[in-house]
Amino acid sequence: MASAPSSSTSAARTPHRVHRPDTARELVKILVTGPFGVGKTTLIDSVSEIRPLHTEEHLSEASVDVDDLAGVREKTTTTVAVDFGRISLPGDVVLYLFGTPGQERFRSLWDDIAHGALGALVLVDSRRIDASFDVLGLVEESGLPYAVALNVFPDAPRRHGEEPLRRALDLEPATPMVTCDARDPRSSVDALLALVDHLIARDTVEAR
Repeated sequence: MASAPSSSTSAARTPHRVHRPDTARELVKILVTGPFGVGKTTLIDSVSEIRPLHTEEHLSEASVDVDDLAGVREKTTTTVAVDFGRISLPGDVVLYLFGTPGQERFRSLWDDIAHGALGALVLVDSRRIDASFDVLGLVEESGLPYAVALNVFPDAPRRHGEEPLRRALDLEPATPMVTCDARDPRSSVDALLALVDHLIARDTVEAR
């Protein structure tokens, strides 16, 4: 991969550009994953330089007994296949972002969406840490390197210490964990950069 882009330089934001940049040297597929209602669609919306692709449907009464709405009662839609966006980073690195459904009933899509990905950004809601365990297990089973981003919600409890959260999520010492606001483009880009830095560091170690 290219050298790590600096987070001090904002990503190119050209909403009407559809084709990939001619200068792109590194095209990287990244998963944006996490449990139902954690903010995956919001994060992709906030950073994508193209019009994002969404496959959202309104929640129906039939889904109430299937999808756990605890902590996300205000949510009215859900991704049923994939979200897709793109962001160009400094250093001619282009990330293709694939958002995965967060519910267990869509698990059969996981292998198809994850195919060819180099890493995953796992969004976590600190109000309901246990909702992230299944997705973290799935990412670890796939062998994908990943970073964790704690998405900040207005009604989240007072900030937890980093070490208690890392223990609760059973993270390896080398796994990055950052805090982000998925609604804020700069914050979301910083979370993606944490993952990119992690991938570059792994590549460097493996190349030795």
